[in-house]
Amino acid sequence: MTSTTTRSRPPRRLAVIGGALVIYLGTTALFVAFASSMLGASRGAGGALFGERVAIVELEGVIVDVDDLVREIKAYRDNAAIRAVVIRINSPGGAVAPTQELYGAIRRLREAGKPVVASLGSVAASGGYYVAVAADQIYANPGTLTGSIGVVMQIANLNALMKKVGVEYVVVKAGEFKDIGSFARPMTVEERRLLKTLLDDVHGQFIAAVADGRKLDRAEVGRFADGRVFSGSQAKALRMIDALGGLEDAVDGAATLAGLPKPPKVVGPRRRFSVVDLLRNQLGLTGLATPSLPLFKTPLYLMD
Repeated sequence: MTSTTTRSRPPRRLAVIGGALVIYLGTTALFVAFASSMLGASRGAGGALFGERVAIVELEGVIVDVDDLVREIKAYRDNAAIRAVVIRINSPGGAVAPTQELYGAIRRLREAGKPVVASLGSVAASGGYYVAVAADQIYANPGTLTGSIGVVMQIANLNALMKKVGVEYVVVKAGEFKDIGSFARPMTVEERRLLKTLLDDVHGQFIAAVADGRKLDRAEVGRFADGRVFSGSQAKALRMIDALGGLEDAVDGAATLAGLPKPPKVVGPRRRFSVVDLLRNQLGLTGLATPSLPLFKTPLYLMD
């Protein structure tokens, strides 16, 4: 009985070693495959082992936090294997400063000698269009909703409601306009004038960015920069975009600008893990939208 147990140990050890080896080789193969598909994650000339490519960056939803996108664009700027970038935009706009940060990141990418093409999806309005004009070329579908060149500030006035329920809102301030935009009282004429001056300034920045990016006269941009929305076909007639076409057309256009053969090798958009999205998928709540912005953040002005 003892001798049988002793003789069975070597085969078991070999099975364990063999299993570990298979797992190791499988993990290594998966890592190599992942590294190949995610060429954009590698930097420098080393990425050229997989060939020169066009990278796709996705801008989805309301523009609030763009830190990850800015880092992604910078990584492609430093990657010698990435010859051009297509930014796919599906966004109704968002907060002003993050929109301008993303605009600046795209301009720096172009200054580094890498062409950028914007591909407009279902909606690329207001801040979404602001980002697009930083690109060398803009493609849109005929039915894409774009434009909406304007700035808006929305402030709730709950003064009448608070009086009905017997709530008194007390403010102690140092500085006449420190509580400008308060939801607990009506806005004064002077406060409205100050906020209008602020919005006019940002609107002027928007118009200047469009005029510069689209090589149009500022006065010409001013004629359609009144907040209205256009279809892709209408935008083409106004020279707000360069061509009608989808994502594949934009990728081919980027390849042409970079001197690459068509169709080019492509680095797909990076997928960011989200616990919220995972839970929504598991619970079957994918059709429900989650609020991207706080309801009361005053003053709040958006490009949408």
